[in-house]
Amino acid sequence: MRGKSVSTVADTDPVQEPKTLVEAAYLRLRRDIIEGVHAPGEKLRVEHLKDTYEVGAGTLREALLLLVTDALVVAQGQRGFRVAPISIADCEDISHTRVLLETEALRQSIARGDDAWEAALVAAFHRLTRAEQKLTDSDDSTTEDWEKCNHAFHEALIAATPSRWIRHFEQILYQQSERYRRISLFRQPITRDIHAEHHALFDAALARDAARASSILSEHILRTLDAVKRLPVDFFAHRG
Repeated sequence: MRGKSVSTVADTDPVQEPKTLVEAAYLRLRRDIIEGVHAPGEKLRVEHLKDTYEVGAGTLREALLLLVTDALVVAQGQRGFRVAPISIADCEDISHTRVLLETEALRQSIARGDDAWEAALVAAFHRLTRAEQKLTDSDDSTTEDWEKCNHAFHEALIAATPSRWIRHFEQILYQQSERYRRISLFRQPITRDIHAEHHALFDAALARDAARASSILSEHILRTLDAVKRLPVDFFAHRG
């Protein structure tokens, strides 16, 4: 199967160019699901989508199976594929588990981080700051750039943890939270100062104040959950 060589989203470098048709289709489909082009619960008809994504039916099915592995698509046996549903309960589960893993990883990283860790964190925060200054733009590429910089900053914070398993599961949960993050930030008015949250987190990490940094990170993650909870109930209704 050609798809065996394709990394799923938990392992894929977001700035790396796709190497195969399967990977290219996978990344395009994933982006469209994350951005809501394909709504939660929507049926993904291979015969229609293969023309949209300009690939063969077999290639598209392999890409969809990779998205099943990422829990962004649900396989329905002989009935095809649907976009995975979203719910407040799912967002709560993801958010609270992220808090458990990421705050522990951050404490370990602050305790073990060296000068190189600090330098990488400073660079990541600088790039994120520039991206956040452009967030008011309506250009989709601005949102995509911010997401990449936001991810890089969160990764830099915990980069010095020695636990590869924490890093592995943190990656999965971070990516699973992306749909909810996009909804909370870009489907309703932004009522929070995201840059101030990141700045406080950055300052506490550089000061090696693990307790304060962990508390700020926890609040930062849960604010997204709070924003999702404010969405209309019918937003989470099944869409076919």
